[in-house]
Amino acid sequence: MIDQRHRNEAPRLGLRLPVPAAAARALVLAAVFVCAACGLVYELELVALASYLVGDSVTQASVILSVMVFAMGCGSLLAKRLRGRAAAAFAAVETGLALVGGLSVMVLYGFFAWFGQATAAMVGCAFAIGVLTGAEVPLLMTLVQRIRQQDAGGAVADLFAADYVGALVGGLAFPFLLLPHFGQLTGALATGVVNAAAGGATVLWLFRGDLSRRARGWLLVANVLVLAVLAGAGAAAGPFERAARHAVYGGDVRVAEQTSVQEIVLTGGDGAGGGPLRLYLDGRLRVSGSATARYAQALVHPAMNGPHARVLVLGGGDGLALREVLRYKDVAALTAVQPDGELLRLGRTDPGLRALNGDAYADPRVRAVTADPFDWLRGPHREAAGPYDVIVADLADPGISRSAKLYSQEFYGLAARALAPGGRLAVRAGTAAGAARTFWTIDATVRAVGLQTSPYWLPATPSGAAGPAGSPDQAYLLAARGAAPPLALPPGTPPTLTPPALRLAARAPLPTRPSRSLPPSTLLRPRIPAS
Repeated sequence: MIDQRHRNEAPRLGLRLPVPAAAARALVLAAVFVCAACGLVYELELVALASYLVGDSVTQASVILSVMVFAMGCGSLLAKRLRGRAAAAFAAVETGLALVGGLSVMVLYGFFAWFGQATAAMVGCAFAIGVLTGAEVPLLMTLVQRIRQQDAGGAVADLFAADYVGALVGGLAFPFLLLPHFGQLTGALATGVVNAAAGGATVLWLFRGDLSRRARGWLLVANVLVLAVLAGAGAAAGPFERAARHAVYGGDVRVAEQTSVQEIVLTGGDGAGGGPLRLYLDGRLRVSGSATARYAQALVHPAMNGPHARVLVLGGGDGLALREVLRYKDVAALTAVQPDGELLRLGRTDPGLRALNGDAYADPRVRAVTADPFDWLRGPHREAAGPYDVIVADLADPGISRSAKLYSQEFYGLAARALAPGGRLAVRAGTAAGAARTFWTIDATVRAVGLQTSPYWLPATPSGAAGPAGSPDQAYLLAARGAAPPLALPPGTPPTLTPPALRLAARAPLPTRPSRSLPPSTLLRPRIPAS
């Protein structure tokens, strides 16, 4: 009986392996490790790119993860029908996954650049990658059991251990290796090459005995074609990025960098007839030539009405807010805290930005710091440098999920602690007309830390037309302890911002005030709606 049982199992156990069973099993687990790492990189690429292109990273991450997990379940069910040809099916799955995952960033960015919308492509890529990823584990389970039979619990434990460790490596490789050194597009293509090579090598060498000569030929051709497509896409990555940027930003892009914080794009402003300088942060127009100075003036000058010897600027790496502060000769010290060191470098060195900000960073009164504003306010640096007569919060737009903590009750509480007696806090708070709920939620959050606010609103242009910030208006809050600070201008304010204009700005947001008080936004309950 025993001999007969072994004879019946011999073909099913796949004894035609080029290496001993223990080594073959280790190689399959290594393939699990590599494929899991690649799968998580694809997932993170989609989440990161979707947050850049669409905004609101919490919503985009939730959609992508939900779709992918659902699709993985679908892929696992579909794999049940393929277990009879597990080796060929696994090779086909990895070939398809390498192609779809490797090209996903190029596809999404192409849809965004030329069609203006990437949501449908994002969901489609997430579903396709999820189906293919979900099919991996059942097929790999079958291949492991063909090498050496073991109890199902032990096989599952081994597979998931390799899978989770691979996911850890992929998750760490994306932010620390692929994104900073390769960028999103080339990083995804490189991941696809690794994925295709690992899947193809595992099947075409280790399990070649399970495949007919015809099947081996087809799989080899498919792998070579996928590798060729990925290599061709890699060779075309530079021209593709330039063409896509031309479609999105116009033809005079001078700087395009993806930092650990955001995507920075500078166009024009080079003095060669390329048009006014424009600065885009994560695809949002932040600076548009000298017209943008009006927004910086509206943010800074009302806050300077009072003592202003010591000033703290949070954000504002373009240097426009610094320029307005430095117009006052009695400013003794200005500390600028910018979370993105690359944007800070551009504000110091780029000729176009230096012309706009008046070379503010070269002023000896300025001390520039690269740090997260929230962490900096919590740390010992604030105690050593403060207290401040004026704090200017010129931060990323509200509604971007990663900026939510910079519009939280905890953040404004830290800012209030850094204020000197009689000090003022100025906040750039999105729009009053286009996103009234966001504006008044920020107002409620500032008031929740014991500061009284004076809201005001500045149209993009005197006629109310859409302006350089990419929205029809810009809203601000001026806050102080005790009583709401008066909205007035100190002597020396540039003539582009006049007392009548400021009085008009103070009346503008009142019709949009909600009838009931809104709750504040906190770290645990962020209430800033998506922009």
